[in-house]
Amino acid sequence: MQICGCADYRYADFTRTLISKFNLSFAHQINHLHICTSAYPHIYNMSTDKIVSLLPSATEIICALGLENNLVGRSHECDYPASVKQLPVCTEANFPDNLSSKEIDVKVKEILTEALSVYTVKREQIKELAPDVVITQDQCEVCAVSLADVELALDDYLEKKARIISLQPNSLDDILNDIITIAKALNVPKAGEELVENLTERIDIIKHKLKFSEARPTVACIEWLDPMMISGNWVPGLVKIAGGTPILVAEDGKHSPYVQWDDIRLQDPEFLVVMPCGFSIERTLKEIDILMSLPGFTELKAIKNNQLFIVDGNQYFNRPGPRIVDSIEILAEILRPKQFAFGYEGEGWIRFGV
Repeated sequence: MQICGCADYRYADFTRTLISKFNLSFAHQINHLHICTSAYPHIYNMSTDKIVSLLPSATEIICALGLENNLVGRSHECDYPASVKQLPVCTEANFPDNLSSKEIDVKVKEILTEALSVYTVKREQIKELAPDVVITQDQCEVCAVSLADVELALDDYLEKKARIISLQPNSLDDILNDIITIAKALNVPKAGEELVENLTERIDIIKHKLKFSEARPTVACIEWLDPMMISGNWVPGLVKIAGGTPILVAEDGKHSPYVQWDDIRLQDPEFLVVMPCGFSIERTLKEIDILMSLPGFTELKAIKNNQLFIVDGNQYFNRPGPRIVDSIEILAEILRPKQFAFGYEGEGWIRFGV
């Protein structure tokens, strides 16, 4: 449902929160609710800065703060809300997008070994846009354009000096703090506080419903298929909030490690959730055979009990922005289907029968 074309979806989150409180199951009806904030510029849009966002999660934060009109450029990966796709693209990947998981891993390692960048910053485009603020990240040089890339490309190149905001989230708390940081930097601190308050309330609803639940099933979250990686950073914390016990990476803040398949087999998780970084559900389905062909796959508890799930890692779990709370709700639907029904099935996750 769309009230107008603006991209501030904080009120959609608020409505979803109310629905969750009453344990209703039609939240999917408002998943894409957009409320126009142009009628309230004195409240939400106090910034006149022109912004280039080189990070999908930062783009989502900016839009959730009511500042989409301030955006003048984006990265090649920024695609939500859909309206940002019309903005000029200021980056590109230095490898083709049709490679397999294994080929991507090999290519990225080759690039980094040669001390090159995985991405190219289009500095002529950025110079033409003349931004006041450029937002990037310093958390992972593989996942998105890095701070080093931006500094190298733009240092003493722009006609007017732009402020560079670099994010480095490793946990859920870091993600929420980044929202506050961006809001303050863009002169909309109140909007940041309200957004974080709303997101925190949605998290607290899940925590409250699971407060007295003793059963905490083991969950393996697959970050990459070939070579295999287990999800780290904020994902273990999301699993815990949703009522599960993450395996192999138990703490927030640690980078996603490479693992051996035998490590997962020995843990024998009750749930297997596949969320390759940057992959949609459709993209993951093209390589699910990699997982299914591994020795002992059908002997896992998760497979015997039909608890294999594929989620949209690209749109949800891999983006440390407002929709990270959607990711928690997705996990809650998967792990606790009798208690939670937010309406993400089919779009945010699917059950994959073997």
